[in-house]
Parts: sequence; structure tokens; C-alpha cells
Amino acid sequence: MYSVVIRFMVLCLLGTGSFDTKVTQMPRYLLKGKGQKVKMDCVLTKRHSYVYWYQQIPTKELKFLISFQNKYVLSGNEMPKERFSDKCPQDSACILEIQLVALQDSAMDLCASAL
Repeated sequence: MYSVVIRFMVLCLLGTGSFDTKVTQMPRYLLKGKGQKVKMDCVLTKRHSYVYWYQQIPTKELKFLISFQNKYVLSGNEMPKERFSDKCPQDSACILEIQLVALQDSAMDLCASAL
């Protein structure tokens, strides 16, 4: 059985006057076997209006996945819809899930926020 490593980094885009905002991704690191489920949370200490998810596969460029304005999908659902799902409720963490993890999912996933 192959293992898939999914690494996280946090990217916070700060607007004027928002220096006390913190973005935390949980869990920080994941190691999952092929076919398992992955759940990633993006937690904001102050609710920004915009949340973004990006993915970077080793040796490839950063890829935009999806963005939310408040709790609504704003643009670019570039995720494989058959295995990836997302939600960003107004009063809790934004969530990215991968069903049936595959080897090509070994990547660094990034969460960002903006006013």
C-alpha cells in the first residue's frame, strides 16, 4: 500500500489594519494511505471576507483551487469534483476534503485569507 504525504502551509494575505489576524491550518501535516479520506481545516481568528485554497505538487507551479467570499464559492472551482469537496461556513473553519486519496494528491495545500 502506498502512502501519500500531504503537507500544509499557511498563507495569510493581510489588508490594512488587519495585523492581528491569524490563519491556522489543521492538521499541519498528514500521512494517509491510498484510498483514505483527508480533511483539512482553515481556521481564521478574525473572519475575513475572502478565503482561498491553493495546491502545489512537488516540482510543479502553485495551482489555484477555489475561493470563497463569505460562505459562497466565488470563483474557479479547479478541484477534481469527483474526489474533492469544500465548504466555508460563515461561523466556522473552511474545510477542504479529499475522498479516496491517490498518489497524485501528494502536495502542499495552502489556505489564504483577505479582507
